[in-house]
Amino acid sequence: MPAAEPAHLPRPLPSVGRQIRVPKMAELVAGHLRRQIVRGELAEGAALPSETALMEQFRVSRPTLREAFRVLESESLITVRRGARGGARVQLPNAEVAARYAGLILEHRGTTLEDVYEARLAVEPPAVGLLARRRTADDLRTMRAALLAHDAGDRLQTLRTHSQFHALLIQLTGNQTLQVLMGMLEHIIALADLSRVEADGGSPELARASRKGFNAHHRVVELIEAKDDVEAERLWRRHLSEAKDYLVQGDVKTVLDLLG
Repeated sequence: MPAAEPAHLPRPLPSVGRQIRVPKMAELVAGHLRRQIVRGELAEGAALPSETALMEQFRVSRPTLREAFRVLESESLITVRRGARGGARVQLPNAEVAARYAGLILEHRGTTLEDVYEARLAVEPPAVGLLARRRTADDLRTMRAALLAHDAGDRLQTLRTHSQFHALLIQLTGNQTLQVLMGMLEHIIALADLSRVEADGGSPELARASRKGFNAHHRVVELIEAKDDVEAERLWRRHLSEAKDYLVQGDVKTVLDLLG
């Protein structure tokens, strides 16, 4: 009978049928710098040390360091300027980068605009209800100031203030995850809205849709002030549904049509 294995020896790992990829040195360097940027150890706009200093710090060649820079540039975490006064400077991560990448994925999958608006309907009304429950006096002052912008500017300016008001409501929830998620959707929706408005010109349908939208904005602020989260969420869902019905009538049907 074979002897039992000593209890202190680790058991061998089961074979998974493939080799584990060892990260390239450029990826390791990029990962180290990425963590420093995300943790705030490197401030926005700060210049990274010279290439020579970084090569010595990480003990890598110039081509390896520049490959790491290209990785970080593709993630919009640094900007690199070539030449005698060049160098790498830090950029903080923002939702626009995620929105652009999400747009590419949705393009590839042939996602319809109706699909995007449906996701918005699932997320944004409950967020408005959340804001109604936790709003502050400062939040109310900020929302009322935003409403004043509704009466100014041409139809394209009006569209921008409309989109900005939606983004403001999400921002005022204070929930960072919601801000990133809705930032991705709003990036696509704002382009779709612009396409529809430009196609509609000064039509009565556009004027009517804008007027109904602004009325909904004013009413939702009243409900948020009253902390009526149920009615605020219900109103906002109806408002978004009406906007979807108007905006998806155009020739642009998919994200690929819009961004391609």
